[in-house]
Amino acid sequence: MDLTQGTEKEKIDRSKKMILWFGIVSLLMGFAGWTSAYIVSSTREDWVSDINLPNSFYISTVVIIISSITYILAKKAIKEGNHKLCTTWLWTTMGLGLLFVVLQFNGFSQMVNEGFYFTGPTSNIKTSYVFLIAMVHIIHVVAGLLSLSLVVFNHSRGKYTKEDYLGVTLGATFWHFLDLLWVYLLLFMTFVK
Repeated sequence: MDLTQGTEKEKIDRSKKMILWFGIVSLLMGFAGWTSAYIVSSTREDWVSDINLPNSFYISTVVIIISSITYILAKKAIKEGNHKLCTTWLWTTMGLGLLFVVLQFNGFSQMVNEGFYFTGPTSNIKTSYVFLIAMVHIIHVVAGLLSLSLVVFNHSRGKYTKEDYLGVTLGATFWHFLDLLWVYLLLFMTFVK
């Protein structure tokens, strides 16, 4: 397929998709680096392997998985031309995304209450990595929420139709990536002791 062919809109749409995928690949590389450093650091003598992740992290995982489902339902609704239902699912996704962030911070509070800190004399290398990896993911979820806000705004202005809903597709792709990334990170931090 020749990427230089097609209408101006088709070319712009292809470039938006490519930019998203380049961004996703670069994020994967960053998280691959952090998880690799986690594995290398786990061989240190001062590594504390008996730390369990907070329950809020597991609850937030269920929440973000459900939010991916609601985003899928929003996309399905716009494809069917049901703008009202799409709006409902988009706002539901937004609420679940915000709940995910709140639960993550609640998880940090649980860790601090157990005496585990990000830095300082009572911290350890493992909890520092857990805080770092989760916080960087939260920053990207906030970016996903901003993207979702733009989708909601454009949708409220009637920008998307059942024939043209690229913004919803791109936003959903990024959101699903964040969801799968968190599931991977949670499993990684749970099982790599």
